[in-house]
Amino acid sequence: MTPLAMMADSAEVLARPDLGEHLLTPLELARAARFRLESSRTDFVAAHLLVRECAARLLGRPVAGLTLLQRCPDCARDDHGKPYVAELPDVRVSLSHGRGVVAAAAGLHPVGVDVEQPTRGTAIEVMERVLSAGELRRVREHAEPDRAFLRLWVRKEAMVKLGRTTLDTLTEVDLSELELDGSPLRGRYGDLHLLDWEDERRGAAVGVVSTQAPQVEQL
Repeated sequence: MTPLAMMADSAEVLARPDLGEHLLTPLELARAARFRLESSRTDFVAAHLLVRECAARLLGRPVAGLTLLQRCPDCARDDHGKPYVAELPDVRVSLSHGRGVVAAAAGLHPVGVDVEQPTRGTAIEVMERVLSAGELRRVREHAEPDRAFLRLWVRKEAMVKLGRTTLDTLTEVDLSELELDGSPLRGRYGDLHLLDWEDERRGAAVGVVSTQAPQVEQL
């Protein structure tokens, strides 16, 4: 079964009556309430709802009744860590949110997703901490360095969500042979399938990584 990825505005998700906060667990609601900014709270809620919708579409079942949980493999706490759907133990899920946009992915094989809004003037020190030497050279040579960096960043962050690398070992992953221009873009890194695209309407970039080639659906 092909992994499925989705992206939407946070407001779009919350406008859907079937994706209301009534689907969230008490723990999710408590975590949402801790955000100081309402916009951050909205993004958190929307991402946790969209990933349920993504898992439901993957298997063709109603979204109601799906319980999203998290578990940290290091400390065994359930208020952070890798997400999973209690009722669908064979489904792997991933979610991401930031500044008004959210993304989610679901599949029967490992999958990771990341969504980011563009920024200007990314410090070279930041790039050096996450890019390989080849990637850094590609970014410096690109006509739009910030845009090129963003494409690489969502790919790498999705790989972190997948569990293939960590924030401390990102420079060991070299994606410098992959294309940086065009949308959507598909590529391979070893056994991994990479898909990323730029959403011009929302001004965001999305990266999806899985051991099978993913597809994208609209909310």
